[in-house]
Amino acid sequence: MRKIVIFFAFIFLAQSVNAQLFSRERLANIETFDNKFLTWGYFLGFNSYDFKIEYNQELGNANTDVIVEPSTGFNVGLIGDMRINKYINLRLEPGLYFTQRNLRFPGFLDEKDILREVKSTYIHIPLLVKISTKRLNNWKPFIIGGVSTSINLSSNENNPEDNAFGQFRTTTYTNYYELGVGIDFYLFFFKFSPSIRGVFATSNELVPDNSPTSPYTGNINMLNSRGMFINFTFQ
Repeated sequence: MRKIVIFFAFIFLAQSVNAQLFSRERLANIETFDNKFLTWGYFLGFNSYDFKIEYNQELGNANTDVIVEPSTGFNVGLIGDMRINKYINLRLEPGLYFTQRNLRFPGFLDEKDILREVKSTYIHIPLLVKISTKRLNNWKPFIIGGVSTSINLSSNENNPEDNAFGQFRTTTYTNYYELGVGIDFYLFFFKFSPSIRGVFATSNELVPDNSPTSPYTGNINMLNSRGMFINFTFQ
């Protein structure tokens, strides 16, 4: 599913850029939009979260590694944009992100022991710097990056039950850095901006099981989220 979403997103971008580059129409839409000090908007999009796992020991055997199965989730949120100068903007993009990852642990026979579903509902709050090129007709490429934090509303960090009771626990708060690219398209009434962004956690999200020799968390040193966002912004 993730590859399909990425494929269609890039096809859309390619077609839009082609239309802007080779169209004979040269009338500039919403010419003074970027002169505003503050602008507002919203975004819709897709996400795909993964886990990067660092083990306490280098086991050297793929059959002993935890298998992470990501899925495609949904994003929705708001945008506050502050103009610094002609090419640089500061952005706040608080949003709600729904996602799920399945962890499959080796060494068990029953599916109920092998599978752990990690469902997450994040309030994701990034502070981003957007660096744009010069506007070309009705489009303008940009790169975007910054730092962010999230609150997992589905976290079971304080749950006294661990994997012995079927509960894989993760922390409530996570910090990240982000980097992405996109294109602003200036339409007749508004600005439309598709973008793709990578998100990488810098804090350990693992809540170890109560037993230090747990077959689930005993050999895991760090658990860090990695994500990819495809957002469609309307301003």
